[in-house]
Amino acid sequence: MALPPSSARVVIIGGGVIGCSVAYHLTKLGWKDVVLLERKQLTSGTTWHAAGLIAQLRATANMTKLAKYSQELYGNLEAETEVATGFKRCGSITVALTDERREEIFRQAGMARAFGVAVEEISPTEVKQRYEHLNIDGVKAGVYLPLDGQGDPANIALALAKGARQNGAQVIERTLVTGVKRDGRRITGVDWEQGAETGHIACEMVVNCGGMWGHQLGKMLGVNVPLHACEHFYIVTENIPGLQQLPVLRVPDECAYYKEDAGKILLGAFEPNAKPWAMDGIPKDFEFDQLPEDFDHFEPILEQAVERLPMLAEAGIHTFFNGPESFTPDDAYHLGLAPEMDNVWVAAGFNSIGIQSAGGAGMALSQWMDTGEKPFDLGDVDISRMQPFQGNRTYLFERAKESLGLLYADHFPFRQKETARGIGRSPFHEHLLERGAVMGEFAGWERANWFAREAQEAKYEYSWSRQNFFNNVREEHMSVRQNVGMYDMSSFGKFRVEGPDAMAFMNYIGGGNYDVPVGKIVYTQFLNRSAGIEADVTVTRIEQDCYLVVTPAASRVADFTWMRRNKGDFSVVITDVTTGEGILAIMGPRSRELLQAVSPNDFSNDVNPFGTAQTIEIGMGMARVHRVTYVGELGWEVYIPTDMCGHVFETIAKAGFDFGLRLCGMHMMDTCRMEKGFRHFGHDITSEDHVLEAGLGFAVKTDKADFVGRDAVLRKREEGLSRRLVQFKLTDWEPLLYHNEPVLRDGEVVGYLSSGGYGHHLGAAVGMGYVPCAEPGEKPADMLASTYEIDVMGARVRAEAQLKPFYDPKGERAKA
Repeated sequence: MALPPSSARVVIIGGGVIGCSVAYHLTKLGWKDVVLLERKQLTSGTTWHAAGLIAQLRATANMTKLAKYSQELYGNLEAETEVATGFKRCGSITVALTDERREEIFRQAGMARAFGVAVEEISPTEVKQRYEHLNIDGVKAGVYLPLDGQGDPANIALALAKGARQNGAQVIERTLVTGVKRDGRRITGVDWEQGAETGHIACEMVVNCGGMWGHQLGKMLGVNVPLHACEHFYIVTENIPGLQQLPVLRVPDECAYYKEDAGKILLGAFEPNAKPWAMDGIPKDFEFDQLPEDFDHFEPILEQAVERLPMLAEAGIHTFFNGPESFTPDDAYHLGLAPEMDNVWVAAGFNSIGIQSAGGAGMALSQWMDTGEKPFDLGDVDISRMQPFQGNRTYLFERAKESLGLLYADHFPFRQKETARGIGRSPFHEHLLERGAVMGEFAGWERANWFAREAQEAKYEYSWSRQNFFNNVREEHMSVRQNVGMYDMSSFGKFRVEGPDAMAFMNYIGGGNYDVPVGKIVYTQFLNRSAGIEADVTVTRIEQDCYLVVTPAASRVADFTWMRRNKGDFSVVITDVTTGEGILAIMGPRSRELLQAVSPNDFSNDVNPFGTAQTIEIGMGMARVHRVTYVGELGWEVYIPTDMCGHVFETIAKAGFDFGLRLCGMHMMDTCRMEKGFRHFGHDITSEDHVLEAGLGFAVKTDKADFVGRDAVLRKREEGLSRRLVQFKLTDWEPLLYHNEPVLRDGEVVGYLSSGGYGHHLGAAVGMGYVPCAEPGEKPADMLASTYEIDVMGARVRAEAQLKPFYDPKGERAKA
């Protein structure tokens, strides 16, 4: 057996389908000195026992793009490597047994069309025609994706490994990585052990493709990779005479999937209460192993399956299989450059979709490694979305119980995780709970999403139609529009940037101009070299050499990492001070009156105009108020030292009785911001959305010194836009929008909504989405001459389109 070399450009750790894909794609880009190390044999962890379902449609456009790429790759891989991948396009059917599930899968069908995936909504009779063995009792509808497929997982991995070898990679088995050498934020090499032999590989980069070992391997490499192994069950029947090729069948309401394979049926389960495995570590000798049978755990799924597919009652069980797979806290895999290190990459935690994801994930990661920039937006899976605490083993164990089952649960809008809750709490948490707050979890924070009335149960009741909190949010929304509301923004990230080069650094990393007086607030974006948006923030100059950057909670780690990686030689210190202050947002026409009732300071336009901050006395404490708004009303964000938060909340709440102050939640903030056309990072604006096409050119100041992305901004201004973010309002008050609904321009699908919600003041659903220019150089204003419709569950609903906000288009209310 070959020993590893003494040096390499990159060492990939883990020889499952993901590691093999990364090696394959790097060598396809011309990389030499690529070394893949596998502790035992290729595929011996999870890949070898995967079900091999290969679907095209994922939850977002880019994840669908990656899944479609995987299919195309596997279809061609056999000819390239002469290794049979078993790939075949047999199609897939998902059936609904409830009206709610029917709406879900029909909305997914609309999304599929917007993403360019072939799909058909089919009746129960048509389901039966395509899957004759199915008992369609209780089936409401189905969706059919004719180009979905299945393959041989182990052989797909082996084909990728062979392709990597053919292009110069070294794939070395039976070689355990035992340690690393580290220099600051870089790994300089890895130690290995092969039988009695030991050695060291000096390297420029490391990729963690450790699968269910990814978490502990991450600790060795100095990075956080939150995932946990769960037991995953399936059975394979004896051979069924005469059984022909069938589409893959999913019955999510019964937690089951079915796959015909070589005349047998494989029945697998994603049960609601999963069994986490190996909290204390995976056994060292684990290789092609399976876990003990637990028929009692699987039996409820099997009982329903025998009713659904009666042939199972007569077919004997050939195999009862229980094997481990890794799951992440949010059921999205981990990809990208780890925040904690500058040369450690991650591709792990594939949540039972590793086969269908591996090709695309390997392609995307290799391009990112090759150029240093993401090839397109990968925010859904970027490892930097994870918070440090999410590496806690107890947290992962508890969340894993739910993560597996959520794959087949109803994917209702606003559905909240139920396990591993209550970890991150703002200073106002108990005050809000006492007043009826219904909490959601976001990036580990417990946040008040809406407030229950006195006699109402403070609990979500999920649906695809108007949910039980719809009117609560409407009341909160209208309080902010007509009177005054208050909500907790403490979860937002806060970074101090200070030092003699603070202004120069901010002017380099951000598109705005930060040479402003102390107390001035600048709304701005951090751009990449293509002028895509890496962060959407506010920046306040709080001292001559000190700025406060405020960012959304979800992108806190990513934005902090972006700033650190672009710091270069600037003499600045960047400090995360998120938990040092709580934030209460006080918004609405009477917000000035309320603040004047609790503070002796002057909140007039002369002293505290829009876009400025000042330090104030409040009650018997101190705070800093920022006059900005994400809801489009007169208002202030009140930044309070954590130790004074309780006192300040009580002071404002007491005075608020006289003003009819209403406590509000995050759902209200979202509906108000959509009426105003305010962009949401991760949905409406991402790293691949050009700042000008997002309609944010006003925030970019190209007449200042050079900054990241400036050339791309100037180039786009000269070339003209290729698309533009447009705001939509339905002309029918009844339908609801969430996001990803197809957008039709003059009868043709041209895109999809990046976000959607209900405009309670406007009286109809609103959304945003990018519309491509009909011809090169088309002016955005000319787009509005077209007729627009939004596809809502297969029905085309007429929509008004505007570039300016539907609510207060001139922004006069915020500046009152």
